[in-house]
Amino acid sequence: MRVLSRFLAAATEVGHFPAPTVPEVAFLGRSNVGKSSVINSLVGTKLARTSSTPGRTRSINFFEIRWPGKPRPEMIFADLPGYGYAKISREISQEWPKFIEPYLNQRPTLALCVALVDINVPAQQSDRQLLDFLSASGRQVLLVATKSDRLSNNQLHNVLRTLGQEYPAARLLPFSSKTGAGREELWKQIREMTLPAPAQTPSPATQH
Repeated sequence: MRVLSRFLAAATEVGHFPAPTVPEVAFLGRSNVGKSSVINSLVGTKLARTSSTPGRTRSINFFEIRWPGKPRPEMIFADLPGYGYAKISREISQEWPKFIEPYLNQRPTLALCVALVDINVPAQQSDRQLLDFLSASGRQVLLVATKSDRLSNNQLHNVLRTLGQEYPAARLLPFSSKTGAGREELWKQIREMTLPAPAQTPSPATQH
């Protein structure tokens, strides 16, 4: 699926958030989980900056997503600062109450949180805390296991089963930015979980 995308805003405080309009999809994960690569894979261009230094993103970066031929954006991607990287985790954790928690708790147009975990790393306490936080906030969550290309089919099956036991409440999807595996399914899930279903035309038998 081809999409058009553009940078909209970078926010380091609540007052910087763009006016709420279309459904928003937040991407969250540890600093080295490959979050920017997942976003870039979805949109087919280097929209989100990738860095060899984990934790470079300190703001919530908003991107408009539009289908070709449509005059207005269909949704907005929000790239949230990473967490769990030793050198910057304290700084980031101090920032959460200021603008990240208000975004996750109060943003009226936030329709879906895509939480990323590295499929090659055992379940982390910080990931569990994030999922607990999102669950308490009442948000829809899709759990995406990144870097799935590094595992054989048998390993992938076993790890997905283990992750499903670790995070039983979340819908789980394997993904590889390198090979594109899982891209179409992730787009399908994002669209189903954020965009309103087409209005059903009543059948003649139900019309009054």
